[in-house]
Amino acid sequence: MMAALMAISAFGTDIMLTVLPEMNAAMHQTIANRQQWIIVVYTAGMGLTQLVYGPLADAWGRKPVLLAGLILFILSSLLVAGASSFEQLLAARFIQGAAAASSRVLVGSIVRDKYAGRTMARVMSLAFVVFLGVPILAPTLGAGIVALTVSWRAIFLALAAYGALVALWVVARLPESLHPEFRRALSVLGIARDFGQVVGNRVSLFYTLAMAAMFGALMGFVTSAEQVFADIFHAARWFPLVFAISAGGMALGAFTNSHIVERFGTRRVSHTALLGYLAITSTHLILAKAGFETLQGFALFQAMTMYCFSLATPNFGAMAMEELGHIAGSASSVQGFITSLLGGALLGLLIGQLYNDSVIPIVGGFAVLGVAALVCVLLAERGRLFRPHNLPVPQ
Repeated sequence: MMAALMAISAFGTDIMLTVLPEMNAAMHQTIANRQQWIIVVYTAGMGLTQLVYGPLADAWGRKPVLLAGLILFILSSLLVAGASSFEQLLAARFIQGAAAASSRVLVGSIVRDKYAGRTMARVMSLAFVVFLGVPILAPTLGAGIVALTVSWRAIFLALAAYGALVALWVVARLPESLHPEFRRALSVLGIARDFGQVVGNRVSLFYTLAMAAMFGALMGFVTSAEQVFADIFHAARWFPLVFAISAGGMALGAFTNSHIVERFGTRRVSHTALLGYLAITSTHLILAKAGFETLQGFALFQAMTMYCFSLATPNFGAMAMEELGHIAGSASSVQGFITSLLGGALLGLLIGQLYNDSVIPIVGGFAVLGVAALVCVLLAERGRLFRPHNLPVPQ
């Protein structure tokens, strides 16, 4: 169920990737880079509204807030399907992203209610295995829906149907995970105090910033990927397959993490993965700058990059939440806000708008933001990598 909820945000990003040019043309847009806004405003909606869901979930419980978000997702998907102008499309996409934010926040909160530390990282990785299968299938699924219906609008009708099915599942099978004695009254001062605890916690803040940097690189790839395959490699027909290979690397990384993290610990696994990520992305950048980029090489490097990405980020998330279980909803909100808005929307948009008929902005984004993530991890750990989990940090 957690994987199905997490998949909502992934479907909202990936299922229309193959038809972005058609959507752009249908809304009478003549500049190719304008199509990136269809992805960016969705991610911005997710980022900006995540600050709302956490405090509400801490006050009213996880289930009612989650159901409200799912209902909004269904309605906003119908609005996107009926949009008649580019401005209406973007506004509806923003609302759709705002609705999808509920699942992003509440999954982290529900899992943290049940688990902590290495066990939480393992459970989140198991959910990620299914969640990351979505990008493997989503572009092909979207293309298939359009082939059958001859309309990109049918994609968003399918998203509304998916949201309805998940909502029915939640109604029937999800117990409330927040115990009544842990509910917190809604107040401006209380919310500000909780948010202050999250950003004031060094480990939470810097691991969240590390996730934001890596997520920004990923969204830079997602927003520009269709253009790369169409304009650089002249192989648009191969886009769903290569995108699936990259997403397969992510799923394999999450699956690997679920099997090793409890044995080796979140820090050893994630720090090793981050160093591997830097080595792979730096090598890719050097080869791309030297003019040795090929479709096959791009696919291979992206798959390896995504494998390391999925070994690192679930563990970063678990460590960011480790000391904040008493305010899990607010913590998940703040962390989701930073990763989605700073990483997904702002950094992803920056990389996407730098697209210049070469892979350098995408590959360079992975390498540069990988270095930024390493800096954040070093700040979180006071300069010491691989420190075993749950040992006290020297003051």
